[in-house]
Amino acid sequence: MLAGVGFRGALLILAGGLLILLLASLALLPGDIGKSAAKRKFSQLFSKSADINRLSAARLFLFGARDIWFVVGLPVFFSDQLGWSHAAIGGYLALWVIGYGVVQAAAPRLLRHLRHEQGPDGVVARRAAGLLLLVTGGIYFALALRVDAQVLLVGGLALFGAVFAVNSAVHSYLILAYSAHEEVAVNVGFYYMANAGGRLAGTLLSGAIYQVWGLEGCLLGSLLFLFCAYLLSFRLPADG
Repeated sequence: MLAGVGFRGALLILAGGLLILLLASLALLPGDIGKSAAKRKFSQLFSKSADINRLSAARLFLFGARDIWFVVGLPVFFSDQLGWSHAAIGGYLALWVIGYGVVQAAAPRLLRHLRHEQGPDGVVARRAAGLLLLVTGGIYFALALRVDAQVLLVGGLALFGAVFAVNSAVHSYLILAYSAHEEVAVNVGFYYMANAGGRLAGTLLSGAIYQVWGLEGCLLGSLLFLFCAYLLSFRLPADG
């Protein structure tokens, strides 16, 4: 799309598609869909469960850590420093997203197998976050030592994606395990609100940090966020 119609044209096409969906939703969906009988104050969106609040905070830092270097810094580095074309960057990141989805879909079965049919718990979340912290730290130090950036980032991003997918799957299991039946919708909504907040923060920081400190600075920011997620996982219960 970018190669055919350019960046502005691609944005207009995407905006047009969203407008069509909006108009179709307004015309076809019932007006009361998704409305709760009792309105909640914003403060009531926070869970009464400390475990859910900690897990949501860890989710925020987890997805912020990914997007700090993935959203802006990495594609711009591929283009400016490695000379990749827009098609090559888009193609590789598309393959990454597909691979990420495959690993995330397979992760629950793999974790149950490794834990003898038991679901993951806070210990698994901590170990998964620690492993992702090590992977990201390895990429940062290898880049600082001037290891071949193209080989490092192509391979490193693939490994990062696989471990990240496992982290995400563990969190998604735990939010349901921690939620009381009558509060599932609110808790999951709050959890994904934290997810979106992390992505927003990561996206904004990715552009700002890359302009000043480059991709190494983005990776340092990612490490800081991952360390926060790692520390929060220590407060999650060990029995899911």
